[in-house]
Amino acid sequence: MTAWWLDGLLAVMLVITAVSVLVSRSLFRAVVMFIAFGMLMALAWMRLQAPDIALAEAAIGAGLTGVLLLDAVAHFRRGPGNDREGGQG
Repeated sequence: MTAWWLDGLLAVMLVITAVSVLVSRSLFRAVVMFIAFGMLMALAWMRLQAPDIALAEAAIGAGLTGVLLLDAVAHFRRGPGNDREGGQG
């Protein structure tokens, strides 16, 4: 009986994080919620007894993609003319 409650709560949390990613006005908040969504998906895959997919989701979906999106947000906030390299060589 407890497993059904846990699965239901997980499904509701997945829907809430997915909707919050889509309606978020802040780009940073959307990325953080996307990372949380990836971690919840990894937990859902574990509940479905698919640890290989859960590991891939955690590593790629939440980890690598999250870091790349956070870096993209940082570049977006800096603006086009403010690169770290200084522009002209």
